[in-house]
Amino acid sequence: MTTYDNVTIVGAGLLGHALGLVHALGGCRVILQDISKERLNWAEGRLPALLDDLVEFGLIEKTSAEAALTRISTSHELNEAVAEADLIVEAIVEDAHVKQELYCRLEPLAGQNAVLASNTSFLDIFPLVPPALRARSLIVHWYTPPYLIDLVDVVPSPVADPEVATKMVGFLRGIGKKPVLLKKFVPGYIANNIQMAIESEVFRLLDTGVADIVDIDDALRFGLSQRLSLMGQFKKIDYTGLQVVRDIHATGLYTPPGKPTGTPKLDEKLADGSSGVLAGSGFYDYGDTDSQELFKRRDSKLARLKLLMSEFEDDL
Repeated sequence: MTTYDNVTIVGAGLLGHALGLVHALGGCRVILQDISKERLNWAEGRLPALLDDLVEFGLIEKTSAEAALTRISTSHELNEAVAEADLIVEAIVEDAHVKQELYCRLEPLAGQNAVLASNTSFLDIFPLVPPALRARSLIVHWYTPPYLIDLVDVVPSPVADPEVATKMVGFLRGIGKKPVLLKKFVPGYIANNIQMAIESEVFRLLDTGVADIVDIDDALRFGLSQRLSLMGQFKKIDYTGLQVVRDIHATGLYTPPGKPTGTPKLDEKLADGSSGVLAGSGFYDYGDTDSQELFKRRDSKLARLKLLMSEFEDDL
């Protein structure tokens, strides 16, 4: 039994269609809505392949994949898509004006008890939401790919009843996700702000010639990541010992970089067309390997890590 029986995903793009898949796997009936019929057709064609991958990775059974697909439909019309929705997930472009227009359109269309959940990456959407919807609105921010990454940020509207967030957190846990509840909105939430700090530091190490790209990545992969993936930072501190950590900080050896502005090497890469995996190169060269094959390799490894980490749940 799911907390939300009928879910409408507004926006069927790269993340939106994947969110539809996650909710359908959780037992919800899902409508994918988009103003672009071409995007809806693309999403319908992409979903079976994603489910096949999850079966291949050993994360779900084929019967579960088939059942999830039957729970997903599409609609071009917003009023039709949200008419019976218990939960409306907004996953459209990160433009405050466009989001506000959508929220105003939703106000008369949404059911009296329907919850609005925005997947915004960095916008404070609550001032954009009409007062009638604000008390039952939240930010529910997912990470890509959401069918493999379990972290979900939950930020309730300042005027929402606490039960709105409690229900959402319970729902997300019920479908196998790891929600973190923020007491107030902050751009970037928790993980992305920490990621920005890491990026600022690795760019500084690269620009000052401390180490090359591969060695910096290896320091993260084989030093920090193995322990952080099991414990997080505060439990890791407990295992290190609080006195040791305080003494290290007291030395003042570490000076944080200034305001993060990227790195000249980032600008150079973009200037020569090396924009990442889709372009065939970024900080690394991917040769002639098809980008979809690279993404599938990544997803396969993430799936194996996800299965392995489930064996260590809360045993430290």
